[in-house]
Amino acid sequence: MNYIKLNKNNIDSEHICCAISDKKCADSYRLKKQWLKNEFANGYVFLRLDERAKVFIEYGPAETAWVPVTAPNYMMIGCFWVSGKYKRKGHGKALLQQVVDEAKAQGKDGIVTVVGTKKFHFMSDTKWLLKHGFEICDNTPAGFSLISMDFHNNCSRPGFNISVKSGECPEKKGYVVYYSNRCPYSEYHVKESLHDTVNKRNLKLKTIKLESLQQAQSAPTPATIFSLYYNGKFITTDISVCMDQRFDKIVGKKI
Repeated sequence: MNYIKLNKNNIDSEHICCAISDKKCADSYRLKKQWLKNEFANGYVFLRLDERAKVFIEYGPAETAWVPVTAPNYMMIGCFWVSGKYKRKGHGKALLQQVVDEAKAQGKDGIVTVVGTKKFHFMSDTKWLLKHGFEICDNTPAGFSLISMDFHNNCSRPGFNISVKSGECPEKKGYVVYYSNRCPYSEYHVKESLHDTVNKRNLKLKTIKLESLQQAQSAPTPATIFSLYYNGKFITTDISVCMDQRFDKIVGKKI
């Protein structure tokens, strides 16, 4: 299995798995690459299979992770995805082992990541991770869980920041979306697809882009890639809700 670790020297010539050929998301794709370039300086890693495929894992020090979590001396997993014909071929285990090995080599106390208590779109597979050494260490009323693989019995367990403890967002009227350039789909679908969708329905929408580490770590949602709320209540992490043909079906199940 040949994996490529992206860095500031090769990222311009290498793909980042998602939205590879999606012309409408070209600007979003560029912004994700720029986000990665900025985060490489903080120890962030993007590791992928040397194929034109969605087989990759992103991780870095929890202290500089764009999520509202406190986990000193832990490694935080961001996106982790094995798709299509590459499933059930050992790539998930191999990529996770790379993180474990690197975290131990750096003297970390463990690995941590945010998931849905039940599987959420655009988030890692909760059941799979729990089967491979992770345990739940915190959760929120909105259905998010923080899970960790602890290397030592006496280490301080990670936890969600206070900003997510209520499970709601501060804006209590209409639709609110939080997003960042952590994903190459977010920018386009929030600014274009979702705006068109809500305008067609004469709905009120507020968009909040998380543009700094401080903003992300104090966000009301653990899913800083994309989260949609309605009247303060969490709706979904599924970016496809932005699309006209998906909005009513997804939102209708929640409100």
